[in-house]
Amino acid sequence: MKRRSWTLPTIGFAMVLAALPAFAQISLGTTQSFAVLGGSTVTNTGPSTITGNLGVSPGSSVTGFPPGIVAGGTIHAGDATAAQAQNDLTTAYNTAAGIPCGVDLTGQNLGGLTLTPNVYCFTTSAALTGTLTLNLQGNPNAFFLFKIGSTLTTASASSVVLTNTGGASCPSNLFWQVGSSATLGTGSSFGGNILALSSITVTTGAGLTGRALARNGAVTLDTNSVNSSTCTSPVPALGIGGLLALIVFLAGAGLIIMNKMSG
Repeated sequence: MKRRSWTLPTIGFAMVLAALPAFAQISLGTTQSFAVLGGSTVTNTGPSTITGNLGVSPGSSVTGFPPGIVAGGTIHAGDATAAQAQNDLTTAYNTAAGIPCGVDLTGQNLGGLTLTPNVYCFTTSAALTGTLTLNLQGNPNAFFLFKIGSTLTTASASSVVLTNTGGASCPSNLFWQVGSSATLGTGSSFGGNILALSSITVTTGAGLTGRALARNGAVTLDTNSVNSSTCTSPVPALGIGGLLALIVFLAGAGLIIMNKMSG
């Protein structure tokens, strides 16, 4: 009887599991066209500029536009478009919540860290003071997910900086799943898609390259720039780790087939 080697397929399967972040995707559906989406209200003070759609549902109150400006989009106040976007936001939020944690950062401040693509978790609150650096490792579709049990708070003048972006100007595959509310500090610079269960407050002069998406509560703005125009839907990319895992897995599968045919 011939001995059949299961080494390659076993290694390949293990590598695929290890490379899951390279394959992970969260679809925003119709919510993708929104830079700002609230559940109860959207309020603004000052000359904020929102690039993309702005909406609210099931609430219908949008105030502060003008002096705020919606560029390259439309205001959807309690209409069918906003309702569908909220449905898709709920789906995206639940998808993010169901993705397994890769690295537990509970109790650590995000400031001063340099992180690579992965799923990062906080059992309670998360804070950013100073600069968080995200290294995309040359993959413009690199997947980052921060799963936060309660609040996300960024300090004044804090920032999220991208390196080795592979040409990406916006972290389209960067998600912040927030269990309650998010607050961006005065004059801070933030990036990614904020998916908050409750409310989002963007304080005076803060900028967001991405989306402020609140399921149930309000989105509160004050002289901000929120720009989702360059955060288009990512084209799935395996990256180096994912590609190597796929090659080894396919090689292992081929070995099994050859063994069976010769057995």
